Amino acid sequence: MLMLSSACSTAPTVDLAAEEKAIRDADVQWSKAASSRDLNTTLSYYSDDASVFPPNAPLANTKDSIKAAWSGLVGPPDVTTSWEETKIEVAKTGDMAWAMGTYKIDMKPAADKGKFVEVWKKQADGKWKCVADIFNSDLPPAAPAAK
Repeated sequence: MLMLSSACSTAPTVDLAAEEKAIRDADVQWSKAASSRDLNTTLSYYSDDASVFPPNAPLANTKDSIKAAWSGLVGPPDVTTSWEETKIEVAKTGDMAWAMGTYKIDMKPAADKGKFVEVWKKQADGKWKCVADIFNSDLPPAAPAAK
């Protein structure tokens, strides 16, 4: 008969509130980087194996395709991109999390607003990086061009 000892090791306790704060702080800095049109810093918040699901565009799952997806949102001087979380949930294990919120893109003379979901993963160095990012507009689709 197998006997289990009462001295079994238990998994370390994860401070979920601290992990949530770390993700929230990172996401605030990420949005600030995008608002200041700093493309390289904006891209640095993605993990090496990240996937971005931009609206009306193909999946971006390489560094080059993610950079291309962001270049129109961060580079031009007449475009300002920002976002804010409304909810973050960290897995009990403390190594994965998801965030959702709203974004705003101001483009002269138009603007867009919408919602997003981000999946975050704690990296080997203890930093949080976004591994999946999807965002889509609240605005109705543009009418088809007249023939």
